[in-house]
Amino acid sequence: MALRALGAGKKVFIAQFVKGIAYSETDAVKAFTPDIEVKQYGLECFIKKAPTQKDIDKAREGLNEVKNIIGSNKYDLVILDEANIALYYNLFTVGELIGILKNKPAGMEIVITGRYAPAELLQIADLVTEMKEVKHYYNRGTEARKGIEY
Repeated sequence: MALRALGAGKKVFIAQFVKGIAYSETDAVKAFTPDIEVKQYGLECFIKKAPTQKDIDKAREGLNEVKNIIGSNKYDLVILDEANIALYYNLFTVGELIGILKNKPAGMEIVITGRYAPAELLQIADLVTEMKEVKHYYNRGTEARKGIEY
């Protein structure tokens, strides 16, 4: 969606929650599409353990910044990557996120990604797409590979 929007002359901002390390997609954006702005609001990966207060603080800082970015109406497309995971781990509340979404400018598209989308968010969404894992080689011991999973 970011590439499609960029190709149509639209301005794109991607907020990555829970992520704070270099991923191949962020490297590609920096190298090939400098007109897409990406900012991370996470530290190192905590998914296999409980989030720390620093993880919570970083996510909340990101949510506040996203609120200002949406309010600025500078971008046509805002992607909140893994915001549903941030909600799942209680880094911020669904009520806080919905409050920000209710104030989005007309014409701005907001995309929220990640597993475990809460029912309240699904209810106010205009479009919901569910990707469902049926089988994953990770469960057989294959580690994440650069360029494929990260």
